[in-house]
This record gives sequence, C-alpha cells and structure tokens, in this order.
Amino acid sequence: MEAVFQQIPGVVEVTPGYAGGWKARPTYAEVCTGTTGHAEVVRVVYDPRKVDLSFLLDVFFHAHDPTTPDRQGPDVGPQYRSIILYGHPEDEPVIRRAMHKHSRRFRDPIVTEVRPLEAFWPAEAYHHRYAERNPHNPYCRLVIQPKVKTVQALLSRLRPGF
Repeated sequence: MEAVFQQIPGVVEVTPGYAGGWKARPTYAEVCTGTTGHAEVVRVVYDPRKVDLSFLLDVFFHAHDPTTPDRQGPDVGPQYRSIILYGHPEDEPVIRRAMHKHSRRFRDPIVTEVRPLEAFWPAEAYHHRYAERNPHNPYCRLVIQPKVKTVQALLSRLRPGF
C-alpha cells in the first residue's frame, strides 16, 4: 500500500510499519509469527488542503481487499488483516461512512477493523520504498503494480488531468 498512497497528490509521507498489537518495537520477523498482535500497515500523512480522508479511503477500498480476514492476496496471517487505525476521533465516522459506501462493491462483507491508533512502529529500512527499489521483483510485478495501476485509473477518472 506504500506505493499506492505515494502517488496521491496531497500525500506528504507514507511510512510502512507495524501497529495494532501489544509488543513495543516489533521486528518484521516477530510480526510474521503472528504473536505480537500487529498488522503490517502504512502511516499516511497528508495535506488536508489538497486531499481529504474520504478520498484516501476510496483509494484504500479500491486497492485493498477489506473482505478477507487475515489475508491480502497471496499473503496470509493475522499481520495481513484489514485494519484502519485513526489518530483523531473525528475520523472514525468518516471511516464508517466509507466502509458503508464501499460495502456495496463487494460480494462478501467488509471485515476491516477500525480503532484508534495507539502506537506505530516504523518497519525496517529495507521495507521502505520497497516497490520502487525492486520493480522487477515478482511480488512487486504481480501484487503491487496491479494495485498501483488500479489507483492510477481511479485517479484519472476522478481527477482528470492526473
């Protein structure tokens, strides 16, 4: 999702990391065991004068499958669950409305967790800008690049001239 959100005008920073669990400063290896409670997430910092949360949620629901518990495509485990963690209480109703709006697009119910962000732990450096640094990696070509293309099409449709 890092590569997806990096292309959105108004997004200032996207940082891959871990959140939603109980262990402080988890490593990727620990998160992958499923015992830390963390999900692999991205922290998205954006300029609300240029893009709003509703639009970012539209992007999220077009590039991410919110209907599969503990799975995203070929990635399986609790660290791949669908989760939205918010930093401001006023964001929760916006998130809930977006979930309701997008629920009609999916055959299965949305299972995305929604809760306040308690702590975010940046991922190890080799995770940052992974798709950009590894464009020929099969995972990047088969999983990440199609999501990026989906969002580029969405952007060109919703924001002409993008």
